[in-house]
Amino acid sequence: MDIYKAVKKVLDSGQYILGPEVEALEKEVAQYYNKKYAIGCNSGTDALFLALKALGIGPGDEVITTPFTFVASSEVIANCGATPVFVDINYRDFLISPLLIEKSITKKTKAILVVHLFGQACDMKEINRIAKEYGLFVIEDAAQAFGNSKIGSGDCLCFSFHPAKCLGCCGDGGMMLTNSKKVYDQFKLLHYHGAQLKDKYNNLIIGWNSRLDAIQAAILRVRLKNFKKGLIKTLYTFRTPNRDLLKKWLEKEGMDVKVFYKTPMHLQPAFKYLGYKEGDLPIVEQACKEVLTINILRPYKEIR
Repeated sequence: MDIYKAVKKVLDSGQYILGPEVEALEKEVAQYYNKKYAIGCNSGTDALFLALKALGIGPGDEVITTPFTFVASSEVIANCGATPVFVDINYRDFLISPLLIEKSITKKTKAILVVHLFGQACDMKEINRIAKEYGLFVIEDAAQAFGNSKIGSGDCLCFSFHPAKCLGCCGDGGMMLTNSKKVYDQFKLLHYHGAQLKDKYNNLIIGWNSRLDAIQAAILRVRLKNFKKGLIKTLYTFRTPNRDLLKKWLEKEGMDVKVFYKTPMHLQPAFKYLGYKEGDLPIVEQACKEVLTINILRPYKEIR
């Protein structure tokens, strides 16, 4: 009933785009992760894309990232005009390998885009050390990790509020958090057509249209308030040599079972132009043949 009341309040107000609900959510999420700034947008993909743009990443730049993930974290790099550089993952946890990150740095490398998968956090201490040594930005794709206290030490922390996520709304939504006033100001311009809200017909830069709507913000405020009290969807991912057989059996038993991810990014047709071939990243390629994920609800406290 709290969600219905929150939605009705927005409908009665007539303030459907941005406004006090969005501002309140931004403040609450920023406080949750002890960040100075947070800004909502219309998806986790846009949070990543606009974060890269706000950091000045573009043509001629390289961004190191993982091939074991959903396409969003790679396509945003390409859509900025930059080049995704894929490095292999750790065998034990499916997360990007810091050792291989360092080996892949070139004069063109501008940033590292890490992906926190299945509620787990990447080795941010080591990744931040590498970034500091080489003068690189760190963008965190935390679409699957809201609630994990080990994330958020990079330059930009990006969330998706898709309904399937730990903290989800009833549509699309996203948010970027940062401690940099410069990045925040640039992101805010970018997400509103390159203009300031108080002077929306004076377009200072070429921007985008990526605003979080008030109804989704109101829903998220209720769900954030109850986040620690409720149950969340958790992805248990493991390897099995007989994946297809086990998947069929588990489905017959009524389990929610998926394959995340069947094809690594470096072998996707969309990234054929990068010149990767089978065998280049053997750990992730083997993982994609063996991984199986079970969706299970469990108490929030277990992921802290």
